[in-house]
Amino acid sequence: MFRQRTIKRAVSCTGLGLHSGKKVNLTLCPADVRRGIVFVRTDIDKRVEIKAEVNNVVDAKLATTIGGMGVKVSTVEHLLAALYGLGIDNIIIEVDGPEIPIMDGSAAPFVYLIQNAGIAVQSGFKKFLVVKKKIQVNDNGKTVTILPSQGFKVSYTIDFDHPMLRSQSLSIKCDAGAFQRDISRARTFGFLKEVELMRSMGLAKGGSLDNAIVVGDFRILNKDGLRYDNEFVRHKILDLFGDLSLLGGFYLIGHINAYKSGHLLNHKVVKKIISSTSRVDAIEPSLPEEVKEHPLQVPSFKLLQGFRA
Repeated sequence: MFRQRTIKRAVSCTGLGLHSGKKVNLTLCPADVRRGIVFVRTDIDKRVEIKAEVNNVVDAKLATTIGGMGVKVSTVEHLLAALYGLGIDNIIIEVDGPEIPIMDGSAAPFVYLIQNAGIAVQSGFKKFLVVKKKIQVNDNGKTVTILPSQGFKVSYTIDFDHPMLRSQSLSIKCDAGAFQRDISRARTFGFLKEVELMRSMGLAKGGSLDNAIVVGDFRILNKDGLRYDNEFVRHKILDLFGDLSLLGGFYLIGHINAYKSGHLLNHKVVKKIISSTSRVDAIEPSLPEEVKEHPLQVPSFKLLQGFRA
């Protein structure tokens, strides 16, 4: 539970970029302890490593895009959600295009890919951010509040002015297995009018009923319907998991209450958490030198001073 994790072997998949509609090859590779989550574009000559950190977010209008030194990778949130949900700390993500493949519009294919590679427990300890005082961010009627909690919990409400959607709420205690069981299969969604507009702008070329829920004026257009009755709010929680991975290697301990949040507000929340040093304690498990080689030993916790995510 407290040890860092990577994958046991490299594993690959192929899919379509949501907006480009082009074939994308993705490879996940093991990484050393404390390496973090690193993206590498293999389709360009220079090797630029982009770490999954909120300060590297360069766009969040339609999806989360990270970049550095003129190189970008977009639609990273579903893969990042899978990594955060499975507790993967260190991994190299190689992609031969500007987008992570959309797959089926959820995180489930990435969860399968990671589990197929196998999960390796490493020697280093995970780091945690423990919320000790209320943190709140508001933006044009949208709100995220984080309260102290003994574990990690998410309560999320969405509210759309649409007869097929309206309000949905879900509260989930994010214990072991909760992400994979309750969240990972929830697909991204969009309204038919928005999809048509994006395509007129040259976007969403790879979007289809195979990788998104499309909501018409009075019905769900996907033949097989929904995977959960409240799949829409579950996907919003999935996106939140992906955005929390941008905390830079820290796992959050607190109760998130989100109302109508999206990527832009999520990123503001992550920045607020990092900057709220008087409201958050950064801690790292530790063991005495004589017992460090015993993986089942329960560690004590030390407070990190002047932490930087």
